[in-house]
Amino acid sequence: MNKKLSIWLCVICVITAMLSIAAISLAIPALTKNSGQKADTQYVLYLGTNDKDTNLPVFTPSEAKEKAEEILLERFGGYTISEASGGWKDGETAYQEYTLVIYLSDTTLSKVHAAADEMISVFNQSSVLIQSNLTTTEFYSGK
Repeated sequence: MNKKLSIWLCVICVITAMLSIAAISLAIPALTKNSGQKADTQYVLYLGTNDKDTNLPVFTPSEAKEKAEEILLERFGGYTISEASGGWKDGETAYQEYTLVIYLSDTTLSKVHAAADEMISVFNQSSVLIQSNLTTTEFYSGK
């Protein structure tokens, strides 16, 4: 290979490396700008409150919410809970039930499973539906 061509190829490689370093240096502040945020998994639990055997409510809605809140506070220290109505059809029979939707962040799946095990027992359920959503979590405290 021609000596001049080799020198130019080396110059091009050095320039490319310098541009790559500059691009990375400019990207770092943008990537760390929201340093209070972190990647997280949000767990959403759907807890039906009808007994799995009789399909009748285990508790009144207010009692059911109170029981779930006790479990969640004990196991997580914090939670968000919403009330919903769930329904399904088994053959020709339609069923409705009071349902609690529970949102948890900053925890692990094993802790969520342990809480779900307790809820299954307390509410006599066949299962608790658990959804895992990748999200970003930030505890924002103002400016």
